[in-house]
Amino acid sequence: MKGLNALIRRELSLAYGGGGGPLLALAFYASLVALLPLAAGRNPQMLGAVGPGVAWLGLALASLLSLERLFERDYEDGALDLLAMGPVPLEAVALAKAGAQFLAVNAPLAVAAPVASIALAAPASLIPMTILTGLLGGLAFAFVGGLGAALALGAKRGGLLVAVVVLPLFAPPVIFGAAALDAARNGSSPVTGLLLLAAYAAAAVGLTPIAMAAACRNALD
Repeated sequence: MKGLNALIRRELSLAYGGGGGPLLALAFYASLVALLPLAAGRNPQMLGAVGPGVAWLGLALASLLSLERLFERDYEDGALDLLAMGPVPLEAVALAKAGAQFLAVNAPLAVAAPVASIALAAPASLIPMTILTGLLGGLAFAFVGGLGAALALGAKRGGLLVAVVVLPLFAPPVIFGAAALDAARNGSSPVTGLLLLAAYAAAAVGLTPIAMAAACRNALD
């Protein structure tokens, strides 16, 4: 447990020290939300109808921005070889990296999501549901994105490969999260969408570290 905590602190330090933490992702998210009314018009009814889906699409795309370097920098400077030979299993290293990605980027995006939704004419009563679904979806994005980053290790144009791999896998949480928000907005029960989103996030947390570790071992060999 101490080794895992040390790895998470290291990854958080690298995220905030090298790339400014969530600032780039938040700036991209804000830009996307600001551009939508310019393209779709300022009709509140129209914005309210498409707002949940656009907010979730923005979360998914913003989550992609820092994934390419999740494993790549350690792969390039040899730190990944040392981590692979260390006392902490490589699966735990992958878990720590994806967990730190969630804490550094996806959790701040989830907290910012209500602001984006309100800017797109969503009612303020949806703020708790928006944060909850954003956190669950962000967890799924971080771990599924980590799998894409591990699979792209050593490849040219790794950022493009990460996007190609993970964007289809981002579709289910986007659908479930937007459906839960839309149901809550229309006065229906969001339980079904929430349960599906939580199940997807739990599966991502439980399964992807194993696949990430296997991809890293393959790249190191």
